[in-house]
Amino acid sequence: MMLRSVLLSFLFLAQIICPFPSVAGDRQLTVAGASDLAFAFKEIAALFEKETGWKVVLSMGSTGMLAKQIEHGAPFDAFFAANKSYIDGLADKGKVISETVGLYARGRIVLAVRKGSEMKPEGLQGLVSGSYRIAIANPDHAPYGKAAMEAMKAAGVWDKVKTRLVYGENIRQALQFVQSGNAPVGVVALSVADVPEIDYILIPEELHAPIDQAAAVVTASKNGQAARDFIRFVNGPWGAPIMEKYGFMLPGVLE
Repeated sequence: MMLRSVLLSFLFLAQIICPFPSVAGDRQLTVAGASDLAFAFKEIAALFEKETGWKVVLSMGSTGMLAKQIEHGAPFDAFFAANKSYIDGLADKGKVISETVGLYARGRIVLAVRKGSEMKPEGLQGLVSGSYRIAIANPDHAPYGKAAMEAMKAAGVWDKVKTRLVYGENIRQALQFVQSGNAPVGVVALSVADVPEIDYILIPEELHAPIDQAAAVVTASKNGQAARDFIRFVNGPWGAPIMEKYGFMLPGVLE
């Protein structure tokens, strides 16, 4: 009994001197990002954690939905939007720090076709024939969905195919529709298209407005410096090669 009391006292004192760390720890950064960044940011976040010791929690979704969450006080530290207009809108409302706003990439869209289907990715004109469903992200709040709509209108096929469209809440869900065969063809982001289940071709950039993507530090963040560091990291020596691998054009190329 005496030995047990001594051991318990020792453990109590040890916790005072060297307290056990919490699961998340104090160095945790919450990053909201457009769904087209899902694959690239998984790799970039892991490198940032290794280099800085900050744990990165990613919250991926449609840009419009994430912007609404930030407007209503969601506890994010940094926001990577798939269209600069959403960042500018939040800056006008004081929800992101204006001086931190900057482009980090330009995206591309592709026509994706599920492997094993009879269809081939031959261009938007090929969507007119047939009765199959076509997946895109919801253009009301997903910039890649808006680009898909613009491209179809420019190609003269929108009115002929719009009754067959199925909308994903974000570009990853649109991709999943094609992967599963629920919609054997779709228009998705190049950055998420390199998956085993699909073939794809690039859609000409001139058919839609540029998908210029911007980031900023959220005003309410308590980790402002770390959020700034992560934004720089994305286009720095560690992050830039990963972004390029997933098909993004970087700011230095766009200027």
